[in-house]
Amino acid sequence: MQNTNFTNHFLIAMPAMADPNFSRTVAFIAEHGEDGAIGVIINRPIDLTIKDLFERIEIPFDRPEIAGQPVYFGGPVQTDRGFVLHRPAGDWQSTLRVEAGVALTSSKDILVAMAAEGEPNEVLISLGYAGWEAGQLEDEIAQNAWLTVPADPRILFEVAPEARFDAAMQLLGIDFANLSDVAGHA
Repeated sequence: MQNTNFTNHFLIAMPAMADPNFSRTVAFIAEHGEDGAIGVIINRPIDLTIKDLFERIEIPFDRPEIAGQPVYFGGPVQTDRGFVLHRPAGDWQSTLRVEAGVALTSSKDILVAMAAEGEPNEVLISLGYAGWEAGQLEDEIAQNAWLTVPADPRILFEVAPEARFDAAMQLLGIDFANLSDVAGHA
């Protein structure tokens, strides 16, 4: 599994996931390489809307079409920092381009552009991210902590947060209720 690259994949937490940060989550992997992986959890909204976030960081915001969207718990790393998963990729100061026009940006200039120019309008904003050190993600997958499937941008931007877990499972053709919480190896 060492040569597998999970960039632009969903990680779906298996039933036995012990870490409460990841229980019943779907994470989008924005980058995976020999140094590790970075991603954001896409189905764990917090009690904060995009409008609330913009008020807190004092950026005037008048975008009623997305103002009520939730901000997400993106993962347990740097929970005081914002990350914007978005499409189109655009040209921001700190952007990690993934695939299919999807990108992850952590610089404030994207928020200023969202407020002033209305772009990008397909966004998922998280506080924090999920990170794995070199080899850690591969080990967790080998231990049956995660299922993996190539990501579908429609799930990121068009599916309601509470339906994303099931939608990602459907990409695999698996019913979560049929999964065992006991790992097995042949």
